[in-house]
Amino acid sequence: MAIVMLVVMNLAVMASLYFVLFILGAFFGIQLDPSSTSGLFMFAALFGFGGSFISLLLSKTMAIKGMGVQLIKNPRDEFESWLLKTIERLSDTAGLKMPDVGIFDAAPNAFATGWDKNNALVAVSSGLIEVMNKDEIEGVLAHEISHIKNGDMVTMTLMQGVLNTFVIFVSRLLANVLARDKNGNTNFMSYYAISFALEMVFSLFATAILMWFSRYREYKADEGAVRLSGINGIYFALAKLGKIPKEQLRLKNDMQAFGIIGFLETFFASHPPIEKRLMHIENISKGNRN
Repeated sequence: MAIVMLVVMNLAVMASLYFVLFILGAFFGIQLDPSSTSGLFMFAALFGFGGSFISLLLSKTMAIKGMGVQLIKNPRDEFESWLLKTIERLSDTAGLKMPDVGIFDAAPNAFATGWDKNNALVAVSSGLIEVMNKDEIEGVLAHEISHIKNGDMVTMTLMQGVLNTFVIFVSRLLANVLARDKNGNTNFMSYYAISFALEMVFSLFATAILMWFSRYREYKADEGAVRLSGINGIYFALAKLGKIPKEQLRLKNDMQAFGIIGFLETFFASHPPIEKRLMHIENISKGNRN
């Protein structure tokens, strides 16, 4: 079901962008000509930023549907009451409006998402609730609230938009040169083949840059968790997660960057290794933020 939702969302995004192009041309006389450098840049920016921002606007709805999040409106038991009160307290301390709160059925993990700091969602998994005590869960919640306070969803979207624009613009600019014959005419089959290949290559570099920033913001969210609820909660939560096999902790691909823990200890990892995060928290406890 999650894959179907992702495909539908991507189709909706593409259809929306082409509709915008139609409106710009039909009603405002604005034609984006990809054959000119300026037109190609505007085309790349529209699709680069447009897709990212539409995805951001739909992020909370897609997370609820795709992850099967059950929103807590009226607490059914003591734990759900505690969960709502804890998130309300942390949000108030962070100067934020209370986010929507939900629980999803999965291995130990949690995430935050939403297009706006005051219109966000924090969700924890049933597995996290089972293996952690309340202090540890509070540390995880403080980490997710810090993501919201830091505006990480928006900054990730902006960076994704810049990188998408770069990938589309440079790939097509180079393809336009490489696909020309001796007479200066463009072979369109070669053009699309070359631009597609270049987009795949440049996307790898773009993803590495985006994941570097994602790892950086995880350290900042850990720092925020310490400020909001103290060192012990987030420290022992991460230490406990570090003992669980990573394949048991995986979120769906489209939510991994917003979880409490990530995967692939490489350039493409969305989160730093837990060992480094624990060392970072220890340094904070000693007053050293380096």
